Amino acid sequence: MKQYLRIGCIVRAHGVRGDVKLEPTTDRVERYRGLSHAFLEQKGSYTEVKLSNVRLMNDAVVLHIAGTDTVDAANLLRGAFLCVDRAHAVKLPEHTYFISDLIGLTASDTEGRVYGKITEVYEYPANDVYVIDDGKLMVPALKKVLHEVAPEEGRIVFDAEVLKEVGLVAD
Repeated sequence: MKQYLRIGCIVRAHGVRGDVKLEPTTDRVERYRGLSHAFLEQKGSYTEVKLSNVRLMNDAVVLHIAGTDTVDAANLLRGAFLCVDRAHAVKLPEHTYFISDLIGLTASDTEGRVYGKITEVYEYPANDVYVIDDGKLMVPALKKVLHEVAPEEGRIVFDAEVLKEVGLVAD
């Protein structure tokens, strides 16, 4: 499981004092309130940064990163991710997982068949959909199909009988 969890992606500079606008990658945008430090992920490395002047907008979050005091400096951060470490991540309800912890899990069923690895998770209003091996199999994240989810062990197990009903197999 990853040490850092992405909570937003910087999309552009905002204003003339080096603030940045970011697109949240979390369901809980209120988590930004009171956030005073985070980690900036750029090209696979993480740098701890101090945050201030955090403002929630309709579709984005605007904030200031210490040391980023010009529009040019803010624009250099475009595409970088704002992350938190696990100690500062939101606490999830039981049977709920961070998508980053699901990506890469080996998917199998209760009869022992191995389907591959989860390569993506589509988020829909009704339920998420797990994509196995870039679309070879797609499985809705329904309680009745999830037999076991064990991110710490690197695996997810689907109920074989239910999977036959709800799984979508590529031709």
